[in-house]
Amino acid sequence: MASENDAVKFFRAPSEGEKMSFAKDTKNPGKFVFTMPQPPSFASVEDERRHRKQRLVAAFRVFSKLGLDEGVGGHLTCRDPEYPDLFWVNPFGKSFGCITTKDLILVDHDGTVVHGRSPLNAAAFVIHSKIHGARPDAIAACHSHSMYGKAFSSLATEVLPITQDACMFYKHHALFPGFNGVVADEAEGERMAETLGSNKALILQNHGLLTVGGSVDEAAFWFIALDRSCQAQLLAMSAGTPVCISDEVAADSFKTVGSALSGWFNFQPYYELITKEQPDILDTDEEDGKLVL
Repeated sequence: MASENDAVKFFRAPSEGEKMSFAKDTKNPGKFVFTMPQPPSFASVEDERRHRKQRLVAAFRVFSKLGLDEGVGGHLTCRDPEYPDLFWVNPFGKSFGCITTKDLILVDHDGTVVHGRSPLNAAAFVIHSKIHGARPDAIAACHSHSMYGKAFSSLATEVLPITQDACMFYKHHALFPGFNGVVADEAEGERMAETLGSNKALILQNHGLLTVGGSVDEAAFWFIALDRSCQAQLLAMSAGTPVCISDEVAADSFKTVGSALSGWFNFQPYYELITKEQPDILDTDEEDGKLVL
C-alpha cells in the first residue's frame, strides 16, 4: 500500500470551518493540495469492531450491486481490532447481497471458527489467513471472481498505466503466475502472500483479482478500481494499441491516486449510496461490537 507520507504534498485534513476542497501549495507556486475528510478514530474497541463489520457488510453489498460476485466464489475479510490474529469473513454459500453483520464469522489462522456457526470456505481460509499473516498492515483483503478481472487474468500480464485510474496500481501490483486448481493448499496461499509482497493487489492468473488495504474501505475500492482498469485495458487493446502514460507521470500520479487515503476516500460515495438504498446495513446494535471468546 502507498505510504501516507507519499500523499502529504497532495492531501491534508481540512482546517476547522474550511469548505474548500483544495488549497494553494505555499511551497510550490501554481500547485494545489487537496483537502478531504480523514478516516474515523474510535473511543473503544467495540466501536471500531462495529464499524469494521458494518463497512465489510457494505462492501459485500456494493460488490453484489456492481456484479463483482459469482456463485459461492469470493471472500472479503477484515481483522478484528482487539484480536488482530483473527479475521471476520463471509459464511460459505451466503449471497453477497444478503450478508448482514450477524452473518459474519470470526476465524483464526488455523481455520477454526471462533465466533459464529456458519461454514467457512476453505479457499477463504487458505488465501486470507496467509495474506493477513504476512501483511500486518493489511486490515482487509478482497478476492472475488469478477468478470473483467478473471478475463484479464488469462492474459498473464499486469495492468498498464494507460489511464489516470490505472496509475493507482503503477508498480504496486503483481502477477501470480500459473493456475493449480481450486485453492485448497496452504502452500499455495503462502506463495500468493509471498508474491503479493508489499503491493496492494495481485492478479491471479486464470483466476481473478485480490486486493488489500489499511481499511475495509480502501481494500474494497482498490478491487473495484482494479477490475475497471482491467476492463479499460481489455477495451483499449481490442480497439488498437494503447498509449501508456510516461513512467515519470505515472509515478507522480500514483502518489495522489494510489495513496491509502485516496483509496479510503474513494469508497465513501459507494458507502453513501449503498446505505441509502439498503439501510438495513446500518441495523447494528451493541452486540455487534461485543465479542466474547
